[in-house]
Amino acid sequence: MIKISFKQGTLLIEGNVRVPNAVWDERSGSFRALALYYRDIINYLKNSKVQFKDEVLDLLPCPDLAAAYEASGKKLKLRDYQAEALVTWGENNRWGVLVLPTGSGKTLVGIRAIAGCNTPALVVVPTLDLLEQWKKQLEEAFLMEIGKLGGGEKKILPITVSTYDSAYIHAETLGNRFGLLVFDEVHHLPAAGYRSIAEFSAAPYRLGLTATYEREDELHSELSRLVGGKVYEKHVSELAGSHLAPYRIKRIAVALTDEERKEYDKFYSIYTDYLRKTGIVLQGPGDFQKLVMRSGRDPEARKALLARNTARELAFNTNSKLEKLNEILKVHREDRIFIFTEHNRLVHRISREFLIPAITYRTPAKERSSILEKFREGKYRAVVTSKVLDEGIDVPEANIGIIASGTGSKLAYVQRLGRILRKKEGKEAILYEIITEETTEAGTARRRKEAVSNRKGSGRPVQEKQMKKESEKEKQMKKESKKENQIKNEPGKEGQITKEQGKRAQIINEEGHESRINKEKSSGGSSPAHF
Repeated sequence: MIKISFKQGTLLIEGNVRVPNAVWDERSGSFRALALYYRDIINYLKNSKVQFKDEVLDLLPCPDLAAAYEASGKKLKLRDYQAEALVTWGENNRWGVLVLPTGSGKTLVGIRAIAGCNTPALVVVPTLDLLEQWKKQLEEAFLMEIGKLGGGEKKILPITVSTYDSAYIHAETLGNRFGLLVFDEVHHLPAAGYRSIAEFSAAPYRLGLTATYEREDELHSELSRLVGGKVYEKHVSELAGSHLAPYRIKRIAVALTDEERKEYDKFYSIYTDYLRKTGIVLQGPGDFQKLVMRSGRDPEARKALLARNTARELAFNTNSKLEKLNEILKVHREDRIFIFTEHNRLVHRISREFLIPAITYRTPAKERSSILEKFREGKYRAVVTSKVLDEGIDVPEANIGIIASGTGSKLAYVQRLGRILRKKEGKEAILYEIITEETTEAGTARRRKEAVSNRKGSGRPVQEKQMKKESEKEKQMKKESKKENQIKNEPGKEGQITKEQGKRAQIINEEGHESRINKEKSSGGSSPAHF
């Protein structure tokens, strides 16, 4: 009789039979396959009417999760698209990825899947913030202790939440202990290393959740093998106004100063001249990667890449962007604002000049949590960040997003839009993009724009009449800008502005974020420090 068992993320198939996806292993004297193929191998043996003994799964002792969920009193009614998504996933033998916008209730879908499968479940998330969010909601939904793997803790229970990093480390030992894998932000899974979480697991049921299925490196094609591929999708434009906040996207062009333009043209010409001289044509990320590799052995290629980076820095950090940002902040004094940048240099500059708390990858976890909590409570009106808040936070109060700089990544664009789309009564979200015209950033902005404009059912997220009609806030912005220009042109006023900026810089050098903002608040002044 054929015997199948689990060993360190693989299946041992003992007996005189060869099954799909298995190879002969001389050391064990048996066929061997990745645990990923457990379900396929079992189905093959059953369909072939081959007798076998299955010793693969050693599931954690588990209470009746469906009954626990019913008894908790926290069973929420699914929205129509959430129910559709779960039915579609169920019809695909409980395998596959559900693509739903940020703020559309992916966590609730995951909870219902766990209750429906009624088997030990491992939820895998990319960040510690998401780990804590999932853990809290699962505890409320099932009224039971939830396991935690990550952040220095290792407690394995029938429902456990883990970071991708920790699940990767323990993949070989946990591969046969859970019947269901839930991958939140599943676009992370195909990365080298992380994919072994799925490959070393024999879990017969798998659910992927994400707002952004496609990856820039095309590795999302691996998801079909690892978790079942895309089985259901809803786009932002299909839910905006009903289940998500209605939104507008406003693209604002700014120009380099004469001095910045001169520097930009000089450095960018070095880059383009090199491409022209060598005949290199860049048609995609792969071509650019080849150029980067070439720079390791070609000094001229290195010089060209450094010149390109300098030109991009000039476009990303032009003074004109800060002037436009100042106008937007003045208009949205009463709103809750996320400001996104591509690099930390601009994060710190905005933080210093506008006295806005900053969050980067260097921000300690405790300080980061404190900033976000005060932002939720309204004590802080704005937060500036680079990439660390693109996913994994839940702040329904945020209604304004400002992309001060960014790449052409459609994934990042959708994630940043999603940060401000959570539904709240009377809320309309606005995403501003400040783009430096006549630079490479203009093309970058066009590429990421496709993330929304090419979606099914897309178009103007807010009705045509609303988009054409100039809002009162836009009028106010123009007035503020005009008034500021008048002040600058009046004799003696320009020095006054410079003096005020000097005072602001002095405050920044002397105190930390929290004391700076509290001092400005208590002064009752009208500077952007109130954000």
